Amino acid sequence: MMEEVKEVTSTLSVDIQSIKVTEVVKEGDTLTFLIVSEKLSGTGVYHVDRTYDDFEWLQQHLYSQEDVSGIQGVIFPPLPVKAQVNASAKVIKQLGILGLGEWQPYCKAMEAFLRQIATHSILGKNKAVEIFLTSSDPPGRQRARKNIFNRLSQAMEGMRKEGHKDVDEFFQTERDHNIVITGYAKTAAERFLDVVQTEQKIAVACGHFSTALRLCVEQGEDPDKLDFSKVCVKLSEVFDSIQKNMTSVTENNVSTLGLGLDLESRYQEAEKEMLFRRTCKLVELEITRRNAEKAKPVKKAAMEEVKKAAETEFDHISGVAKDEIARLQAARVKMLQQALVQWCEKQLLTAKESADQFNQHLRAFRGMA
Repeated sequence: MMEEVKEVTSTLSVDIQSIKVTEVVKEGDTLTFLIVSEKLSGTGVYHVDRTYDDFEWLQQHLYSQEDVSGIQGVIFPPLPVKAQVNASAKVIKQLGILGLGEWQPYCKAMEAFLRQIATHSILGKNKAVEIFLTSSDPPGRQRARKNIFNRLSQAMEGMRKEGHKDVDEFFQTERDHNIVITGYAKTAAERFLDVVQTEQKIAVACGHFSTALRLCVEQGEDPDKLDFSKVCVKLSEVFDSIQKNMTSVTENNVSTLGLGLDLESRYQEAEKEMLFRRTCKLVELEITRRNAEKAKPVKKAAMEEVKKAAETEFDHISGVAKDEIARLQAARVKMLQQALVQWCEKQLLTAKESADQFNQHLRAFRGMA
């Protein structure tokens, strides 16, 4: 069973760039994701199915690697929030762009999560990742074991430690910046969700108006009524085109910049969690140092050893954290740039297609004059 997997150095047998979440199957409240990846040897393809609980298990398993040196300095790839079928407006506001019930973008978000773990220099070595991607046997379905990382920043003790002054100017500056950027990222994602939901409402309204116009069509031989009916039919076709255009614009928004902003917001929270874990280790180190200073002669040597071990661990965590921050900053620039470019390309293509349609409608109206 997967829950018995221990941390060992392993090389993934899959081509990481080929990892795809191709489909999601809904059975009641349970979502099952179909994951496909090509064998690195080029001899075939892996097909596995995993539930959202399985994804949570994988994340918690990676969190719980306390024996891996420097693990507290890792910025863990954030798992997308659990989607809900037919979510209410309040739930959608909480879940963000992934709560809209659009399954293709949601599969893309889950796919990105797996690729980020697989490419990670520390997390990708965990044997559980290999098994998760390749084993036909389902992982353990029981709820994942909770551990020290679970919702760490919400702990009561955390409220006290979060404001603790850092001894390293680099990390203090990073913490200050993270607080600001996390707020901006969350606000941007929320505002973009508002835009998408407004576009969806416009599309629905256009569809209703198109239907209403067709109801105005009258049968008979009265020339005025016939002309009026022709205008109603043509206008109905125009609003059908507007509806299709707005639907395409909405889908483009969700699948490109929407996913990008959502991932940016979740990664800022993930960095915040990492920075907080390091701050907790800093507090522990300062306590250890004070204890060593106050130790009686008989315990002095032992406490000094404890202090040195704590200092070594903290320095390693800080080194890993600096590497992780540099990696994240480079990756987020590339990710947001890619999202913006794809957004522009898709919206330009949609705009050109819509312009052609509206030109056809305009010529049709001119022909009726």
